[in-house]
Amino acid sequence: MSNEHQTLTFDGVEHSISGLSDDAKAQLQSLQETELEMQRLNKQLAMITTARNAYHQALTAALPKADKTVKPAKKKKASASV
Repeated sequence: MSNEHQTLTFDGVEHSISGLSDDAKAQLQSLQETELEMQRLNKQLAMITTARNAYHQALTAALPKADKTVKPAKKKKASASV
């Protein structure tokens, strides 16, 4: 498809793509590619988050049930030697 009749609305102003400078066309292409990559990464993040949640649930099920009468171990304070 040619750019002759295509337009770009950017910041509320409509521009004819065929009238854009080479630099503006390159910037537009970079912007479009960046947005596509962000969409791809967001989908990947959603998949990874789903997997993380599944692993968390599986670990919860695999661990022995905590005895509620036993207090959690206290954290030891780090001692600094001079």
